[in-house]
Amino acid sequence: MSWHVYIAQARTGRYYTGISTDPHRRIKDHNRGKGAKFAHDQGLDHFVYISSLFETKSEARKREIQIKGWNREKKEKLIRGEWK
Repeated sequence: MSWHVYIAQARTGRYYTGISTDPHRRIKDHNRGKGAKFAHDQGLDHFVYISSLFETKSEARKREIQIKGWNREKKEKLIRGEWK
């Protein structure tokens, strides 16, 4: 099973970073109020980045934490493919 790290953009323009084995299902869950309060309150609109390079949840979680620590500019470089 592959784990994905994703960045979704909220209707407010803010970014939400998370992990899932099925990001498309997960964004629907967020918008139904299941999961992170931020994601539900902000209303996730669409994905701007999805990575499927992780074989374990632990690997994906480490990358998620790393990305969450980045500023908006660095996240946008990743989204545009200018950062690894």
